[in-house]
Amino acid sequence: MREDKRVITLDDFQHNLLINGLNEFRNDLIETDKPTEDVDRLLLMIIDAPTKRELKKANREAR
Repeated sequence: MREDKRVITLDDFQHNLLINGLNEFRNDLIETDKPTEDVDRLLLMIIDAPTKRELKKANREAR
């Protein structure tokens, strides 16, 4: 069975906000002695996510 993948586009602020939120959630899990493996994996995936620059469309009407 094929797993669906989701792709989201974030700016730098949103990327940092997501990382900080997951890190806070991870810290809460550590304080309550709950496993953090899934959150750790997701956090590393988001930190290591590649960047992709947007291509600006040329204004062809001006020509």
